[in-house]
Amino acid sequence: MADLQDEPHTDYAAPTAYTAYTADPVPAGPGTAGAEDTSAPAAGSALERAVALLSVHPVTDGHNTLVWTLRQSPYHDIDTPDSGVDTDIPRLRAGGVGAQFWSLLLPQEAAAPDQVLSDTLDQIDVALALMRRYPDGLCLALTADDMADARNRGRIASFLGPVTGRTLTDSLGALRAFHALGVRILAPAGAPWARDELTPFGHEVVKEMNRLSMLVDLTGCTPEVACQLAGASKAPVIVSHTAAAALKPHPGNVTDEVLLALRAAQGLAMVTFDAAQTGDSLHAVADHVEHVRAVAGPDCVGLGATFGTEPGVPRPAGLTDPSGYPRLVAELLERGWSETDLALLTWGNAQRVLRDAEFTARAAQHRRPA
Repeated sequence: MADLQDEPHTDYAAPTAYTAYTADPVPAGPGTAGAEDTSAPAAGSALERAVALLSVHPVTDGHNTLVWTLRQSPYHDIDTPDSGVDTDIPRLRAGGVGAQFWSLLLPQEAAAPDQVLSDTLDQIDVALALMRRYPDGLCLALTADDMADARNRGRIASFLGPVTGRTLTDSLGALRAFHALGVRILAPAGAPWARDELTPFGHEVVKEMNRLSMLVDLTGCTPEVACQLAGASKAPVIVSHTAAAALKPHPGNVTDEVLLALRAAQGLAMVTFDAAQTGDSLHAVADHVEHVRAVAGPDCVGLGATFGTEPGVPRPAGLTDPSGYPRLVAELLERGWSETDLALLTWGNAQRVLRDAEFTARAAQHRRPA
């Protein structure tokens, strides 16, 4: 039964590309919010239905690298349409994004673990500064209730993570410190304790993450390690940005074996909009979403676009920035998806994974000796 706290207030509708821009269309052009399509959808069209659905069940996006971009180029102002970066608050609202996981991963990690830790702390500092700078648009979220509350107040719920597992060596102290700073997701890929197999220390990391209600992100792990992590965790695990290896071989795409492990663990595979992983069209992205749903199940598929970059990153046509989300939802409607399954894809599955992780944490803390 749905938690009453998850129900949106009746007087709030999430802004979309069409509620925000149709009344007074802005000229189309590079970097213009809503520029991909400033025309209003026809009455009863799939696009209109998509906009209506996203006003109630907004997108939870599993991966955005804006924090890294702002660390390199701090002059961007995301409160207004910014042609120098593909993510800003107007376009997040235009696309119906209601919750965002802000990646704290490092594109080029330093060799020394202490440098990785230092860089990660800098990333957290930039992310927290972002929340403080834009309090009317972004709201730091720590729990599933925070996620629902931010939506009901017209804010974009902002979760910190993933951070890289390389920050943890032989102690769980850094993990607990990250949790205290607000981080809720960690990606083990590349860590010595999850490189070739999940070591005894790796099992301890997963156990402590379960106790802290932190999500394990399998992105970048080998299929063998990903399956081991999914089996070791008592809480659902996620893949924050990926696509189906069965459709397009790519190191970042998950195999059907991993998708089946996610299904067994009631986890979540969040499909990216990276053209290198999916192909260069909206239809190709929809194909990946459908494959993940077919293998992992409708309760285990989500979206993790991997926006947050400066110009130059190849994107599928129609999905070049967050304002394109209604187009993907419209495409899936035209393919016969029910509104119930679409609500799970955009919001419900991510909310459920967070709640299940919190339930697991409460149970673990209850069992822990005093």
